[in-house]
Amino acid sequence: MSARTNSTPRTARLGIGRIVVAGLLAVAAGVVAPAWAQGAPGGPGMGGHPMMGGPGMGDHGMMWGDPARLGRMADHMLDGLNASDAQRSQIKQIAQAAAADLKVQRDAGRALHEKGLQLFAAPTVDVAAVEALRQQMLAQHDQASKRMMQAMIDVAKVLTPEQRAKLAERIKLRGDMMRDRLQRMQQGPAQKS
Repeated sequence: MSARTNSTPRTARLGIGRIVVAGLLAVAAGVVAPAWAQGAPGGPGMGGHPMMGGPGMGDHGMMWGDPARLGRMADHMLDGLNASDAQRSQIKQIAQAAAADLKVQRDAGRALHEKGLQLFAAPTVDVAAVEALRQQMLAQHDQASKRMMQAMIDVAKVLTPEQRAKLAERIKLRGDMMRDRLQRMQQGPAQKS
């Protein structure tokens, strides 16, 4: 593990799993994954380029956590939707299978991240090698995105239209709250009202 991963606060790591489960269910609810792509914690839009040390695919961004915790998060997201035991079980299985697949992606991303650091630290930067690495990173992001979207489609098939609509509204409200919190954090203590 990188030093950056080790220094991530426990609450931030726990939040990633919640965001992924919420993302799965949000897309299933018809709100797609722009939040994931535009900067949800751990997503590719947050924190910079993986080659330059940001938390992209090579860091903790694609790690969803252990299966038991993932199952509890799925249960929490389904609370209030009148989800049946069968729906809960199916969604847990979908999320856990996707998490296992994306862990492989995360591990591959770490290797690309390390390669990027080596290229950056070389006495002479090999522009062709950097471009080849960028292409590999794009392909890996595409593969991870496809896997995540498939999981979201699978979850959508399990929920009823009413459940998806209700969940979409809940997730929208949570996203609004998270954006507000992030804005307050970015303003710093001197500018808070």
